Amino acid sequence: MSKASKGKLRLGYKRLALRVKHAEGATQRHASRFILRRIENVRLVMTEIMIWLAAIALLIAGLGIQYSWNSQGSKKDGAKSGGVYVEGAIGNISTLNPLLAASEPEQAVSRLLFSSLYNYDVTGALHTDLVESMAVKDDKVYTIKLRNAVWHDGKKLTAEDVVYTINLIKNPQVRSPLRVNWLDISARAIDDSTVEFMLPAVYAGFSHALTFPVIPKHILQSVSPSSMREADFSSNPVGSGPFAVKRVQTSESTSSTDVVRMEPNTKYYGAVSTLSRLELRAYGNESLLVKAVNSGEVSAASGLSLSAADNIKSKQYSTKHWLLNKGVYLLMNNRSQTLQDVRVRRALRYATDTSSIRATVGDNVARLDTPILQSQIAQKLPAAPDYSLDKAKALLKEAGWTYNQGQWKGKDGRPLAVAVTTSSGRDEYKKIVDALKQQWSKLGVDVQLREIDTSSTTTSFVQSVLQPRDYDALLYELELGADPDVFAYWHSSQASASGYNFANYSNRTVDNDLVGGRSRTNSALRAAKYIQFVNQWLNDAPAIGLYQSVGSYVLNNGASIAEPRGSLNTMNDRYADVTTWSTGKASVYKTP
Repeated sequence: MSKASKGKLRLGYKRLALRVKHAEGATQRHASRFILRRIENVRLVMTEIMIWLAAIALLIAGLGIQYSWNSQGSKKDGAKSGGVYVEGAIGNISTLNPLLAASEPEQAVSRLLFSSLYNYDVTGALHTDLVESMAVKDDKVYTIKLRNAVWHDGKKLTAEDVVYTINLIKNPQVRSPLRVNWLDISARAIDDSTVEFMLPAVYAGFSHALTFPVIPKHILQSVSPSSMREADFSSNPVGSGPFAVKRVQTSESTSSTDVVRMEPNTKYYGAVSTLSRLELRAYGNESLLVKAVNSGEVSAASGLSLSAADNIKSKQYSTKHWLLNKGVYLLMNNRSQTLQDVRVRRALRYATDTSSIRATVGDNVARLDTPILQSQIAQKLPAAPDYSLDKAKALLKEAGWTYNQGQWKGKDGRPLAVAVTTSSGRDEYKKIVDALKQQWSKLGVDVQLREIDTSSTTTSFVQSVLQPRDYDALLYELELGADPDVFAYWHSSQASASGYNFANYSNRTVDNDLVGGRSRTNSALRAAKYIQFVNQWLNDAPAIGLYQSVGSYVLNNGASIAEPRGSLNTMNDRYADVTTWSTGKASVYKTP
């Protein structure tokens, strides 16, 4: 190859290398511009996308938390559906006819099976039940309109049922304790849903008298009043209340348990219970009921003494104490040879330290000096005189008793002794009598205890003790109710075998005040009458007020009930919101 050709070839290689180098540079520039930069852009975009996704995730999480909070705020603890609520009580069940119910279990079942015209709620206030409306004319004519309600058998409850029930209450053969309130009151059915009551005089507390249970005329009209207890209705009743009888198991033995199984009344005019069944078990004595609680046999127990309720061993239960519109009194027989002198009765009251007695019974009971409750009237009630042994001795001397060698004796030489009668089986009553013995012994008065077994089928406490007033002093609990009308306990007309004036108390001024109190509809005038009555009652000392009663209710910690928010008239008023009870709790949405 010539030199000229070799030179041209080198020049060609150089130009080719230069072009390759230019092409490589151009390729790198294009790659950087169109690929690498775009990859970088994608990275930036991906970062922004991830940031937005994270923000959206946080927003969704925040909304979820807010929804959860709002959801919880719109919920509350409610009744858990289903379950069997088993309640225990002390006593026997011999009848389920509400007009004949006497024991606590019988009265409890009556409240669950039957409706009333009026009833008391969990605050202790009176409210309508079967009544839809009421009109009053001249304070003596009451006209009520009934709500639409049916009996457990599907028959319509009518005004005729109400009138029939009242006529049975008034019939002496039925021996209803409500009879005294209805003797002079007439009732008639205007139509199927309207009843008119005609009162002979103004009766301010009449609406409180409408809390009696209504029974079905179509089932009982063929049964004579004297045979009411033996009728099939006593064991297979048909009511209109929130529960209906499913099965009854009874026994005459006090060591066995009577059982009434009830199921929710799906025809009930009010809210229907979510329970599968409510079962009431009646135990023959307190020890059997305590045993049932400690073994977990019941969901709750009612009627235990304060000491027994507070000493339940099982940690699965809690004890609740509810103030009742009842009072425990030492009723002094004003016709007793020993206590007919008002000065002796006053002396015994001065010698009684009621605050010490309340401490002995339990911290939950309240002071009660008077025959009515402070909650019944707006004006402040007077108080009983303070404890004073010196004043007690002075009164006995004034009454003609002489003190010698630690004992008081009358003009006839007999020692001053008081026989206190009470029912057996109540631990707090035994404590009260023991306290009285100790306190009155300081005065020189002997106390003799007489206990009556009221659970015995061979002993009639009413016929052998109450009706003949066979006692010097009677330790007894009086039902005072929500209204201050205590005519039945202290008016002289009720100091008879069929009456409830167990102290045989008689005072003309008191009689006038009691009649005036029930005939005044103006609350201020009415209260004034009752203040006068209380002052005279304290002066005459026909009884010693010891304390306002408290009811004990032992409840399983897993069960749920509507607890009272005020004093109850009776323990059976705990059933005011029984349709909300449950064997457990569950979260439910609040109703707007």
